[in-house]
Amino acid sequence: MNLSRMVATAVGAVWALGWAAGAAAGESVLDRGRYLVTIGGCNDCHTSGYLQNGGTVPESEWLKGAAIGYQGPWGTTYPANLRLVVAGLSEAQWLQHARQERLPPMPWFNVAKMTDADLKAIYAYIRSLGAPGNPAPAYVAPGGKVTTPYFVFVPQVDKTQIAAR
Repeated sequence: MNLSRMVATAVGAVWALGWAAGAAAGESVLDRGRYLVTIGGCNDCHTSGYLQNGGTVPESEWLKGAAIGYQGPWGTTYPANLRLVVAGLSEAQWLQHARQERLPPMPWFNVAKMTDADLKAIYAYIRSLGAPGNPAPAYVAPGGKVTTPYFVFVPQVDKTQIAAR
């Protein structure tokens, strides 16, 4: 085997090993991004009606954020319109942005552990979705006036059940 063929084979093997860690053979970057968005639960919060409709929201509506808040001791947070977020960021900026600490219930600690390749695939996929839509409502500090529906993320104790034990 000549040197150039050996180099090409080695480069191909390194690429294949790297990609195989995060993607099936023949899978495109956009397919990988869509897969990660789906199994990562991004749509659960960032796509209106996704959970309530068993994941049957049309893909054309994915990741546009939601006007349903999540309220707890931190205040009230809203799932961002990820299409708008990535529209304003370069890929390198997205890698930094995606790994920043966020308020609950965003599982930022899981996203921060994703590989660069996975985050780049998510970025490419989100950008491929097209028109960004509208921003999600702004964060409301603890005690502030919330004018949208919201979930309360505070553990509750059922005193009746405890008394019956």
